[in-house]
Amino acid sequence: MEAVPARARIYVVCVAACAVLCLLPLPVVRFRWWVVVLLAVLYAGCERLARSRFVGISHPAGTFYPVLLAGAFLLPAPAAALVPLPGALLSHVAQRPFLLRRIWRAAQLALGVWAAARVHGALGGRDAVAAGDVPHALGPTGAAVLAFWVVLALLDGGILAAGVGAPPTPFGPWGRVPVRRAWRGLFPRSLAPIAVHGLAGLMMAVLWRSPYGPVAALLVLLPMCVSWWAFAQYHRERAAHQATIRALVQAVDIKDGYTRGHSERVGQASVMIARELGMDDERIEVIRFAGILHDVGKLGVPTRVLTKNGPLTPEERRVIELHPEYGHEMVRGISFLGEARAAVLHHHERLDGSGYPYGLVGSQIPESARVVAVADAFDAMTSTRSYSRARPVEVALEELRRCAGSQFDPVMVEALVRALGRYGWRPAVTADDAHPPQLPAPAPPVATRPGAQR
Repeated sequence: MEAVPARARIYVVCVAACAVLCLLPLPVVRFRWWVVVLLAVLYAGCERLARSRFVGISHPAGTFYPVLLAGAFLLPAPAAALVPLPGALLSHVAQRPFLLRRIWRAAQLALGVWAAARVHGALGGRDAVAAGDVPHALGPTGAAVLAFWVVLALLDGGILAAGVGAPPTPFGPWGRVPVRRAWRGLFPRSLAPIAVHGLAGLMMAVLWRSPYGPVAALLVLLPMCVSWWAFAQYHRERAAHQATIRALVQAVDIKDGYTRGHSERVGQASVMIARELGMDDERIEVIRFAGILHDVGKLGVPTRVLTKNGPLTPEERRVIELHPEYGHEMVRGISFLGEARAAVLHHHERLDGSGYPYGLVGSQIPESARVVAVADAFDAMTSTRSYSRARPVEVALEELRRCAGSQFDPVMVEALVRALGRYGWRPAVTADDAHPPQLPAPAPPVATRPGAQR
């Protein structure tokens, strides 16, 4: 059973208590129970459908926010807070502790819907929906959606601060991640999808109040289901891509224990350079693939050559210099890699033409390969290898700058320097860092010898 910090358990109990307080006015609030029951059943059914093989959405929580927000636009706040409870409390939970995860999700959604309904009603949105006045309902709807998002974000931020890495949803891990990074990444990106769900919820509410009734409101979910299905297929394909890359990287790490973790670190440094250069997100992802897979061709190099202590013989050097071509042959049929395949082939080229395998010069070298070359050299110099000791980051950057223009692209070098100055370098500790081998005196600088990196 996964351990949950005591303060996180206390936090979940406090949030659940707040959700119960929101429900206390139910006996004195006037509303139609059949509306609550129908919306609750619809939400619970949609959540179950989201987890089915047909839809296959891997992150089901929040998939059917339109139903919850429609409830916030149709019902008083205490009644609206009832809508998510059956679906959340009866949902399938894949990870332990099951009950705590269900309680957390139910309380979080209840508070979010309650806040959205309060804001929507206070701004006159419910009257506009009842009158079918969509233009006048847009303002209150936007405010309600914003309140819904803020409550969810604040509650998730609280659970992060309580010592749980990712929000304890039915699908999420309990591992630790930096709170600031989670806020900067996950929560801002979630606002746009919730805004779309808010518009769908408004359409459901308006149709619900129309002469056509709830049946017409349900039609709003049909196009949403199609878009969710397409979204799920995209994530399935992306997961398959990640699994393919992970398998290749693990094979390289098993073959060459000294460089275990090197591929991931090169991918991380490559992403830092790409972001500093202003590349778009899609291309940054391809550059990350390039960094991770740049050494996959080492699967075709004898292990005794990869792990040899001391300098290589000319014959061994020729063998190891074939690994970019081996790697390119291995990945050239993987279409989603795009320009990453060129980086795998050309990451050992040098600007002055003395690199390998083809001796390309300057701009003849693909940009992705020039990014990976700098990231690869940086990690090679700051990691302990079978033939050299790790050097401080400052020393490695100075070496990269010294070789800029002859071996490395100066633009890529300066991008890495700026990125490290802004974010620092905190790669994950790997097996080779934990038990560095006893080595003789450091070898000559990696970047000074053509093809010295293995």
